[in-house]
Amino acid sequence: MINSRDLRQESTVDVETLDFKMLEKLKFYLQGLVKHGGSDLHIKSGSVYRGRISGELVPLSTEILSHSDGIQMAKEVLRSRFAELVEKKSVDFNFKLNDAYRFRGNMFFQTEGVSAVFRVIPVEIPSMKTLKLPESIHKLCDLKRGLVLVTGPTGSGKSTTLASIIDEVNKIHKKHIITIEDPIEFVYQDKNSLINQRAIGQDALDFSTALRAALREDPDIILVGEMRDMETIETAMHAAETGHLVLSTLHTVDAKDTINRIIGMFPGNEQNKIRMSLAATLQGVLSQRLVKTKDGKRAAAIEILYRNARIESLIADSRDSEITDAIAEGKDIYGMQTFDQALLDLYMRGIIDENEALVNASNRGDLKMKIDNHNNLHGAAETIDDAMIDLKVEERA
Repeated sequence: MINSRDLRQESTVDVETLDFKMLEKLKFYLQGLVKHGGSDLHIKSGSVYRGRISGELVPLSTEILSHSDGIQMAKEVLRSRFAELVEKKSVDFNFKLNDAYRFRGNMFFQTEGVSAVFRVIPVEIPSMKTLKLPESIHKLCDLKRGLVLVTGPTGSGKSTTLASIIDEVNKIHKKHIITIEDPIEFVYQDKNSLINQRAIGQDALDFSTALRAALREDPDIILVGEMRDMETIETAMHAAETGHLVLSTLHTVDAKDTINRIIGMFPGNEQNKIRMSLAATLQGVLSQRLVKTKDGKRAAAIEILYRNARIESLIADSRDSEITDAIAEGKDIYGMQTFDQALLDLYMRGIIDENEALVNASNRGDLKMKIDNHNNLHGAAETIDDAMIDLKVEERA
């Protein structure tokens, strides 16, 4: 058990007394995680080191981290910020392993001692092509104003998708881009655009304060790491209304849920006003889930909503239940797609198998029917091809 009194007494860390043996051990496990293509390293006092590889937590060794070694590791990683961990019980931070890999870290106390999670952040920002994002998403790079949201559960790749969009804008447009993050994940180098990155705690007090300040800093694009509260959402929508492009993330499962979540964060007497504002400013929602591929890796299945006259009308008229159908029907013309359409596409391209598609489906029965139809048509086409080959052989004979 944690003795808070003892921790407070030793919360001031004298760096010169540290031997950094636990730091070296941490680096060893982080290198192992990267080598195996993992996304997160999980460390817990009283347990073994684990890595999230292909979406599953797997032990990386049989070594159990002791309570005292967990405290020592926290001191060696956080150094002067160890006192912050003691006071607040959890700390967000960035950790650089080498020139190729950085990590977004969170260290916290639990009943057995210290725990930590390190999320891999490659120094090289993956391109939209490398991520195999749907071609229609490229249109977001040319937007001049409005609100674009990337949503999904923790670990679904929201930050990576946003980073690839920002980096693409950086390559092709002359813009002033301000990012507000907690903490900063991907570090951008100025190309055609000028990019200022601000970290909450280090460079700004909080998201809403930094966002209000950004409006006075002549931005073209503002990236808000996460819209966590009503004040930040309201300020972001105001920025979108006044001619800026605002990009951010939310922990929601799909486009319809995203709209409901935003409106539901406001008091009842304000919701109609917010709904009208959202209908006018929302340019797009990308909702993504990671699915297992046939080769043991992961790919993003992305629901895509783009604003058009019909979507704007559905939001304004509180007809949210019709949004999914509107997305599905806008696939060919507007480049939209539902989750199930995304899953069907991944299946038809041979990236995921049928079971993975059905496990992640929003409407399993409907997707199963479409997969069966595809398989039947594909089988019929192969039969025709075989018959034609046989006919040509007979003709030659």
